[in-house]
Amino acid sequence: MVRERVVVAMSGGVDSSTAASLLKKESYQVIGITMQIWSSDRIASEADKLGGCCSLVAVEDARRVAQKLDIPYYVMNFRKVFAEKVITDFCEEYKRGRTPNPCIRCNQYIKFTALLERAKKLGARFIATGHYARIEFDKTRRRHLLKKGIDSKKDQSYVLYAMTQFQLKHTLMPLGNLTKEKVRRMAREWALPVADKSESQEICFIPDDDYGEFLKEYLPRTTKPGPILDREGKVLGEHQGILFYTVGQRKGLGMAMGEPLYVVSIDRKKNAIVVGKDSDVYADELVATQINYVDREKLTEPIRVKAKIRYGAREAEAIVTPLDKDKVQVKFRKPQRAITPGQAVVFYDGDVLVGGGTIAKSVRRN
Repeated sequence: MVRERVVVAMSGGVDSSTAASLLKKESYQVIGITMQIWSSDRIASEADKLGGCCSLVAVEDARRVAQKLDIPYYVMNFRKVFAEKVITDFCEEYKRGRTPNPCIRCNQYIKFTALLERAKKLGARFIATGHYARIEFDKTRRRHLLKKGIDSKKDQSYVLYAMTQFQLKHTLMPLGNLTKEKVRRMAREWALPVADKSESQEICFIPDDDYGEFLKEYLPRTTKPGPILDREGKVLGEHQGILFYTVGQRKGLGMAMGEPLYVVSIDRKKNAIVVGKDSDVYADELVATQINYVDREKLTEPIRVKAKIRYGAREAEAIVTPLDKDKVQVKFRKPQRAITPGQAVVFYDGDVLVGGGTIAKSVRRN
């Protein structure tokens, strides 16, 4: 029996290629699409050298997989929406002294909005990705739930917390119940040409993972030196621009003070970097805004959760209290290191993702 039409976001890697293969074997009408997102010829050229996501190398790898699977394949231009929703936001956040997560924005606005809209025009009911996460419909709650992938080392639910019920309803994630090792093994068994291709760990639009050079190019007039202060306000030195610093950072301060110093906070109004000891980088709570709930419509009373303050962080016990419709307070049982404005905080109840939001500020109580 032939099943519904589905558009697979193909990056040229083993995960999206295996996802497309699985869906083809399950009799879905699979269409492969690679999203072209590069905002400048220089970035595209650098990406091609590295063979990263959406580069010419990636396109050719995805095309070879599509030919192997005998499915239609297209490269579609998403440059404008990517520049508006991801790159511009990325730069504006750094100008504000915050540290953004562009992968979350890309998923929110490019994959699960712009690509889904394009898929609908192709007559597809679903889009599919190679993310390690699970989507399930809970009949009791009458909501689609987002759950962690069973491979704890590869779980990507954190970067998907902003998904809406509509997006979850029209998205498939075939790898959620598989381990990375199993995916590699399946790709080899099916002789996919990317079975042993290595993964890219860098942000796709930043060549060589050099944030500084990228920000200098996009924000040439906003890089201003300013004071480096201790927590009492004493000037210790001069920084080269708040764009180039993030909370918890040690390297690049250009000072020798006899003991390690770390960025504790960034004061945009004073154009200042505040530094302190490692113990000063810990905070007990945070306030987050732009909240999106997945397992419920809204939060009406405090709840206990496990919270992650960045993609690679360990979950920590916390209480989330609603402050208003779009803002929450998160109090941790134990202080957390380098709670960073601009990053996402995501809440879990077991393997179910409750929701998440953008960290606005941290609070140190002792």
